[in-house]
Amino acid sequence: MALGKLLVAVAAPPSVLISRSDPPARSSNEGNENAVKTETRHALKQDKFAQAAASSASWITEHRPGVVRWVITILVVVVVLVGSAVLWTMRSASADTALGAAMDLYNTALAVPGAPAVAGEYTSAADRAKAANAQFLSVADKYSLMKQGTMAKYFAGLTYEEMGQNGQAETELKAAAGSWDRDVANVAKIALAGLYHQTGRDSDAVNTYNEIIAKPSATVSAAVAQLDLADLYAAQGKTDQAKALWAKVQDADKEGAAGAIAGQKLQAK
Repeated sequence: MALGKLLVAVAAPPSVLISRSDPPARSSNEGNENAVKTETRHALKQDKFAQAAASSASWITEHRPGVVRWVITILVVVVVLVGSAVLWTMRSASADTALGAAMDLYNTALAVPGAPAVAGEYTSAADRAKAANAQFLSVADKYSLMKQGTMAKYFAGLTYEEMGQNGQAETELKAAAGSWDRDVANVAKIALAGLYHQTGRDSDAVNTYNEIIAKPSATVSAAVAQLDLADLYAAQGKTDQAKALWAKVQDADKEGAAGAIAGQKLQAK
């Protein structure tokens, strides 16, 4: 029996005698070839990196004066931008403080008639307006390029109007109305239209109201300008035009304050 097995083993082809689970052993030559290829790839990469670094260093060396100028220029620009931002922030804070002080003065309570005099109180609105006007003009002049300066021009216009100086009031209000900031400009335009009406220039007032209606803002909506314009028409006896505007506002702002005011106006007429 053992002899039979031996004969079968001898007769079997060599491939049968090799176990399928045992992979053929790699030759030492193949392993060495792979190692050499890996080392070669690493060497090539290192050579390329070295060449690129050398090339960059050579370019910087050749262009050193230009590179230095560019670096200095960039640093100067950064410093200027940062410095400008800091200065603008500080100046804006100063403008807020100055405008706030002028507003506090403008809102100071008037002295009670017959009561003992108190330091800092004004006996008339005209006197108070005169004192506040000086401060507003100062803020407008000092911060003319800032929003606070434009707002100061608007309040200077109002105080001039309270003092009865309509020419100066119109000058300041027009300056504020020409601001790039539509929120401030429209507030000034409302006051300017009112001044036009008071001085008998209703056509200018109508045009100013229509400017606001065409380009409203967060501070003055189209409905507010339409209500003022309708009141102007009513004062002129143009009842039909006034009613048409009130109806338009009521329809556009059914749940809002402007719509409610327009409805009351219509009922009154």
